[in-house]
Amino acid sequence: MQTKLEQLLHIVDSLQLTEGRTETSIPFFSLIRRNRPTAIIPGVLTPSFCLILQGSKKLHLGEDTVYYSEGDYLVSLIDIPASGQVVGATRQSPYIGLRIDITTEEIASVMMDTGIHVKPLDGKLGPGAYVGKSDEHLQLLFIRLLELRSKSEVEIRFLSSLIKREMIFRLLTGDYGHLFVQRAFMDQQNEGVSRAIEWIKENYNRTFSIEEVAKSSKMSVSGLHHKFKAVTTIAPLQYQKQLRLQEARRLMLNGSVNVTSAALEVGYESPAQFSREYRRLFGLPPLQDIKAFHRKPVPEAFEIM
Repeated sequence: MQTKLEQLLHIVDSLQLTEGRTETSIPFFSLIRRNRPTAIIPGVLTPSFCLILQGSKKLHLGEDTVYYSEGDYLVSLIDIPASGQVVGATRQSPYIGLRIDITTEEIASVMMDTGIHVKPLDGKLGPGAYVGKSDEHLQLLFIRLLELRSKSEVEIRFLSSLIKREMIFRLLTGDYGHLFVQRAFMDQQNEGVSRAIEWIKENYNRTFSIEEVAKSSKMSVSGLHHKFKAVTTIAPLQYQKQLRLQEARRLMLNGSVNVTSAALEVGYESPAQFSREYRRLFGLPPLQDIKAFHRKPVPEAFEIM
């Protein structure tokens, strides 16, 4: 008798996915196939819940390296700069992942409707991304999502939203509920690390001091450093730098600006400094990196599943 994970893989195999990311008729649900290993790809994790059906992936999050494979899932609760790579994939045994985009509002809504009260363990904030092991409840929900593809537009829209809410419920009540809920916990506060993250995202392209960030979030400088690194694994100014470089790369890949213009647009005053820091993150100087991308495209932004 097939396990739920084997049933899922059988359904996905029947879809004959092409290389890369495939969107579905469900707006928040997509599938990924990789037929070969990838290089380490820097990018930004975005809020989502992703399940690996086949293959394995390596995630570099700050100073930590996390491996996850068949049956594991990765949850990202905030935008976090990270790097990742698919390992060991082949055309005969490709990497297959399923992704659900989530929002804080959806988590809070399920908590309110169910009366679930979960807080970060010991009141402490942990990393904004974590790996867990899926169970048959979660796997069955993905099967139900995939079975909706033959339904009407009204059924897809209505039933998929219910399935997503049940997924959130399972994550909240599972072994890692204290980690899953922490973003909603942060957002219930008008100040603190969540506000600091949003403030940096709004002001990433200008020069600011760590004191400004601390003041915006009504925290001490030392308190900001401690809590910010606990959640994002990096310091606030490193977070700003990586957001700048990711946005500059996106602009250049789109062909809208050259290297100097991209550097200036994201807030660098020195193109030379921009090139040094760009090479440190992406492995090549800006122009070489963009040319290499167009010769042999890789995912522009690291998909976390």
